[in-house]
Amino acid sequence: WPRARANAGAAARASGSALVNPVMEADVTAIEADVRVRLADVLDPEIPVLSIVDLGLIRHVRVAANGAVEVGVSPTYSGCPATSVIKADVEQTLRRGGYGEVRIVDVLAPPWTTEWITAEGRSKLHDYGIAPPSAGPVACPQCGSLSTTKLSEFGSTPCKALYRCMRCLEPFDHFKCL
Repeated sequence: WPRARANAGAAARASGSALVNPVMEADVTAIEADVRVRLADVLDPEIPVLSIVDLGLIRHVRVAANGAVEVGVSPTYSGCPATSVIKADVEQTLRRGGYGEVRIVDVLAPPWTTEWITAEGRSKLHDYGIAPPSAGPVACPQCGSLSTTKLSEFGSTPCKALYRCMRCLEPFDHFKCL
């Protein structure tokens, strides 16, 4: 067998192509799963109880034949200041995990929507004191009252609106439906 490998390597180099150690399909599946687990640890810089997976920002994970990893990320909205931090955190997390070649790409179509926030992400928002996105009445995350009023279209970040509960009088952010 050693002689066969040497001949195959010589033939590949002779043809002018680089000698590539292809990643097997089973390895690709394992790598994709490992990358997704690692991405679940990358927190949103504006809402540090939510991972970027909870927010539904990860559109794809692809593994090339040479083991290079590509991650597609959708910003919550065009111009979101957290996007560059998120992309840097994704790259740093994967490099720390041993992935040498990492590429982060923007996925703009279809545009991100709050419908992509996971059920766990919505629960984490509520527990953190932010009303999750809802098309109907906005419930106070503190006391559950539906007697709330919008104070401002913009809250602590542009993707949230500022509300006040009329029952407990607490102000709170509501994650806007996008």
